[in-house]
Amino acid sequence: MNRSLGTTTAKGRQISHVPNYVILTVLLVFSLGPLLVMAFNSLKSRTDVADNPLGLPRNFVWSNYREAWDVGNFSTTMVNSGILVAATVIGVLLLGGMAAYSLAKLDLPGAGALMLFLLVVSSLPIHLFLVPLFVLWRELGLLNTVFGLVLIYIALNAPLAIFLLRSYMIQLPRDFEDAARVDGAGEWQIFSRIVVPLSWPGFLTVGLVVALAVWNEFLLATVFLQDESKFTVVTSYQNFATRFSRDWSLTSAAAVIMIVPIVAIFLTFQRRFIEGMTQGGTKG
Repeated sequence: MNRSLGTTTAKGRQISHVPNYVILTVLLVFSLGPLLVMAFNSLKSRTDVADNPLGLPRNFVWSNYREAWDVGNFSTTMVNSGILVAATVIGVLLLGGMAAYSLAKLDLPGAGALMLFLLVVSSLPIHLFLVPLFVLWRELGLLNTVFGLVLIYIALNAPLAIFLLRSYMIQLPRDFEDAARVDGAGEWQIFSRIVVPLSWPGFLTVGLVVALAVWNEFLLATVFLQDESKFTVVTSYQNFATRFSRDWSLTSAAAVIMIVPIVAIFLTFQRRFIEGMTQGGTKG
């Protein structure tokens, strides 16, 4: 029997891996199938999509991407989404990192109750706070501003960041911190020069999760931004729908345009994240 399709146990029995390969193949088809259909439809004409929504394009219509770029106003919305993502990630990593360090390393009284509170609050849907938050933001003059939306995104993503970073920091040995305190280092120096470098894979993971969440967020961006010049990349989908129909070829092209930056960024930082994890938590 081919050893590549099985594993020999200590008792000499051969365990087949064929069921595993079958399950992985099915999962791969279900994962990549919709993406392939979307990519194919992005290169079809409108009539071709209606006649053959699941097959290969009869004629490749590359002009769909140029038209989708113009209709979706991606030259503006991508910049706006990039600003929101960058500002939110920086805010979440800075505030969430300091909060996680305090809860993990400073032995604060009531830390357990605070973590429970964050868990309960983070489990509540944002829809419960949408109306009062909208009224409050209007009274504060933060409505239809990028800064106001960034504050909301930071508040929504901070609990998850605190949980993840605290669980990562709490596993770090205290030897480096104790040695730094003996040398006269303050808590900010310990946090910025010791804990953050040792925890950077955790920070990178949180940054990726938050960036993907903000890039794909639709509800809050639609409610709190009314000016078209401030719309995000996800709200561009509204431009491809009319009252009674939708051009699915242009919509698919717009989806591909929106996904490409995410895939590129994710693949780039994923490799660095894996390298950081394999180097170990005690480097430096």
